[in-house]
Amino acid sequence: MQSPLCLLFDNDGTLVDSEILLANVMAELLPQFGLPFSAQQYMEEFRGIRFYTIVQLLEERHGVWMEERFAALEAEMRALMEKRMRAQLKPIPGMPDALQALAAHPKAVVSNGPERKIRCALESTGLAHHFEGRLFSAYTLNVWKPDPELYLRAAAAMGHEPASCIVIDDAAVGVEAGLAAGMQVIHLNHFPEDESTPQGAVEIRHADELPEVVARLRRMAQA
Repeated sequence: MQSPLCLLFDNDGTLVDSEILLANVMAELLPQFGLPFSAQQYMEEFRGIRFYTIVQLLEERHGVWMEERFAALEAEMRALMEKRMRAQLKPIPGMPDALQALAAHPKAVVSNGPERKIRCALESTGLAHHFEGRLFSAYTLNVWKPDPELYLRAAAAMGHEPASCIVIDDAAVGVEAGLAAGMQVIHLNHFPEDESTPQGAVEIRHADELPEVVARLRRMAQA
């Protein structure tokens, strides 16, 4: 029998319910630096996108340049976000049970966030033991989704070919990266009324669907 498929999980919005926390933090801080912004705007337009890229897009949109103040803004944002995560962060509903059901599969976290943020999120929600330090951060590898290279490097480090990997991601940039990497992709779609799942990916709407879909994809890979 073939080895279990390698599962590559996004973090924010996939494993942990951090997106709304980040949206609120950014909505508090960005206007203080002269960049109009709302939590709704993050959720509708910027989920999963690198913070630096978001600031660049807002600079161009509003004609406010942050080059000299960006480091201070990012440091303040990271500190406030970590405080909020440790106090308020919860796992995505159904995800702890899904991870337990998938215990036989090798797993890693592949995120556009910094490694410290990933560790904080997993520790705060009690999910860290499922991954045992197998964390791949865009900030460490210097490549960000939707570039498929982030998932490809994670797969190589885990000792798996792309075809034997499943990406689980909630954001468009991550789904795009997984498909471009030649991997099977499960799209955890929290907003099916507003977002469509790209062709080639499998849509689920709740984490409790994940074990069955992974089992089906494994059977297909073995056929």
